Amino acid sequence: MRFRPVLSVTGLLICIFSVSLIVPLFISWKYHDGETHNLLMTFLMILGTGTALWLLNHRETPKIRRQEGFLIVVLFWVALGSLGALPLMFSLKISFVDALFESVSGLTTTGATVLQGLDAMHPSVLFYRQEIQWFGGMGLVVLAVAILPMLGIGGMSLYRAEIPGPLKEEKMVPRLASGSRSLWLLYVGITAACALAYWLAGMTPFDAVAHSLTTVSTGGFSTHDASLGYFHSATIEAIAIVFMLAGGINFGVHFAAFHGVSLKPYWRDVEVRSFLMFVALATLLITLGLWYSHYYNGVLSDLRNAVFEVVSIITSTGFGTVDFNAWPVVYPTLLIAISFIGGCGGSTAGGMKVLRVLILFRLAYRELIRLSHPKGVFVVKLNGRTVPDATLQSILGFFSVYVASFATLMLMLMFTGMDQVSAYSAIATCINNLGPGMGQVAQSFATVSDAGKLISVCAMLLGRLEVFSVLVLLHPAFWRA
Repeated sequence: MRFRPVLSVTGLLICIFSVSLIVPLFISWKYHDGETHNLLMTFLMILGTGTALWLLNHRETPKIRRQEGFLIVVLFWVALGSLGALPLMFSLKISFVDALFESVSGLTTTGATVLQGLDAMHPSVLFYRQEIQWFGGMGLVVLAVAILPMLGIGGMSLYRAEIPGPLKEEKMVPRLASGSRSLWLLYVGITAACALAYWLAGMTPFDAVAHSLTTVSTGGFSTHDASLGYFHSATIEAIAIVFMLAGGINFGVHFAAFHGVSLKPYWRDVEVRSFLMFVALATLLITLGLWYSHYYNGVLSDLRNAVFEVVSIITSTGFGTVDFNAWPVVYPTLLIAISFIGGCGGSTAGGMKVLRVLILFRLAYRELIRLSHPKGVFVVKLNGRTVPDATLQSILGFFSVYVASFATLMLMLMFTGMDQVSAYSAIATCINNLGPGMGQVAQSFATVSDAGKLISVCAMLLGRLEVFSVLVLLHPAFWRA
């Protein structure tokens, strides 16, 4: 393991992240909100840290191997969460643990918060919270993959460690560097379209841009305590649904659709079809349940609230228009459960990813058929192709470790004194990068102990990096490579 290239690339990535403070600095100067000094100081601290790491270690040839790629990604996200907490800590006068929780929640697009009183908060700080979710959505490392080849630094090892989904060996687009730039341009374009739609629907320009950043990134931070419910607009909710779904679909499929000027790639992709089927089924169940319970005034209101909450939860966005915890308890429980499915691989959404869940279902069906035909040979197919045994074993291993990590973290949270329902939903919402929970964490994590917040931070990072990218660092063989 060579540490100098690791530190050199990490320093470059931190320098890239420091650019995220330029827009909040401009907003602070424009609105005279008094945060210019704090933001400028933290910008210089973050830029200085990154520059120092790069200058002290850049002399060695920074060709990145696979193991070093994993270490860079994990080290970068830990460093980024810590450094990203500084603007929040200095501007909001909150503890470092609270600022760290908020920063990691933003960067991992979890959307859980410890803050209250957003409506009275300075616009520069509000925009910073929204912006870090947007950068975290597609992945700052994937952005760097588009830039680092220009500096002679290979990016495939970073890409494998960062990109979400079960088929990490397959690139979403043919040429890695140019493809990553194309994906980012697509990401920017979809975000701009979302901002324009929000503005035309009645949001102020500031709110439109701010919410577009956290809609497409499926992050869920808002500039208002009431989230999107603040606007009381069916049109805004409909726009949010469309763009949350867009964020939850594989960006490689978006790329194919835009490149071919056709909607056929969406229909041809089995993961996208299954994702939309899960959304439709969950929406139907909850709509019927709310209608049967006479919870709202008519089936249209039931459908409106059900579809918004289902899309918000399954894409791990976490926007809210109503408090679903006030519904009969079976429905909040169902919503938390579907957050484990999440969005498509290669999307900005969290969860285990639809493709993995789909393959697990097909594996279960294969074993069921084998009971009747023990000598038969059955294969698992996806999009007309046989799924390799190595991929099947990887998905089974991922599922086992994901469940074990969830159970371990939940027990640790209960050990801090949290009740079972709150601990279950807190870890579910963090490891699935969701945001809203049940019980004590239904509205925010403000009342959670510092130990509980740190455990939740670990869960967010595990979920964002899909568990194995972190746990591989704990294996002794990793360091001997």
